[in-house]
Amino acid sequence: MKAVGVVVEYNPFHNGHFYHVEQSKILSGADVVIAVMSGPFLQRGEPALLSKWHRAKMALLGGVDIVFELPYAFATQKAETFARGAIDILAAAGCDYVCFGSESGHIEDFYSTLHFIHTHQETYDHLIKKNMDVGMSYPRATSSAFQELRPSSQIMDLSKPNNILGFQYIRAIEELNLSLTPLTVARKNAGYHDPELSTTHIASATSIRKSIFSNDGQLNELSSYVPNTTYTELVDYKRQFGQFLQWEDYWPLLQYRLLTTDKSELARIYEVEEGIENRILQMVDKANSFSEFMTLLKTKRYTWTRLQRLCVHILTNTNKEQMRALSDRASYLRLLGMTALGRQYLNKWKKQSNLPIVSRLASYNGKEIELDIKAAKIYSLGLDKTKRHSALSLEYKQAPMFISKKEE
Repeated sequence: MKAVGVVVEYNPFHNGHFYHVEQSKILSGADVVIAVMSGPFLQRGEPALLSKWHRAKMALLGGVDIVFELPYAFATQKAETFARGAIDILAAAGCDYVCFGSESGHIEDFYSTLHFIHTHQETYDHLIKKNMDVGMSYPRATSSAFQELRPSSQIMDLSKPNNILGFQYIRAIEELNLSLTPLTVARKNAGYHDPELSTTHIASATSIRKSIFSNDGQLNELSSYVPNTTYTELVDYKRQFGQFLQWEDYWPLLQYRLLTTDKSELARIYEVEEGIENRILQMVDKANSFSEFMTLLKTKRYTWTRLQRLCVHILTNTNKEQMRALSDRASYLRLLGMTALGRQYLNKWKKQSNLPIVSRLASYNGKEIELDIKAAKIYSLGLDKTKRHSALSLEYKQAPMFISKKEE
């Protein structure tokens, strides 16, 4: 059986994701689709709208056959590290292909761009450093450096978010010397960060989340933009837990952490660099909400995304030593769910795996998973106190979900 891998967050699973899964199978000719999906906190430094278990169920009902969790040490990182961890897991899961969405839509563009950067690597690195020395953020510095090299028209636009991730996936495949074959699908209709729902049936996850929060958790507007199974799962989750999670739910916790942390301790937190701890402690007293805190904190040098990730690490008290020790290579596969076809694949493949498959926490003693457990505990604190125990119990008691062929 051949497998195609996808790197996802599904926050939440929508029609664009359904199209991506379908196209991944068509382009690869694979029998099964394996997703590596971020856990409670995401690459842009945000808490997930709803739990990883509910998002995994959406994926399985939407055409994915196996869902593995992308560990916190990779999921809450810059694009390069995020991509490296995800690709490492898909390779360890036996994938023959990886398929990602991109603004380019042509896999040749990624190889041309990678070759172009390799050819100009020394100059490229020098230009990035020069740009950062004058106060640019890292993403802006790399984009500007790339343009200064005067790429030809055959080289793709590395200022686009999905192109950036796709480039890093292919770079990771080469650097790790993996036998994965990359494929890409052009994004349809909505842009990655489009804030408004589109006039077509495909909208960005950003616009879907905005609709949910601007309508006080009401879901009426979303039925055209998500599969029926996703819509049902969103309704059930809201009924069970009463809310969808966002940063404002964690603001009192983050504020408490900052007000009770001294400067030297804060400087040890991952991504706290270049004296930003001074500005953080200066601004925390002035803010009445997370959005207000971020607005006060924002500078040209630090992107909103990087600052949000930094705040996640402060919230979870994750230091530099912990992250550096865990963010090189994947060391386990946390199985969240599978279909009947996915189980068939796993039964044949698991004996060949070079990494342990974690189905239940009680059966795995590896220290490296402790950071994921801590992240899940803190994530549950965003819920109403009457709902926290039931949410957190999933982390310890929930067996990998099984969706039968009939249910699909």
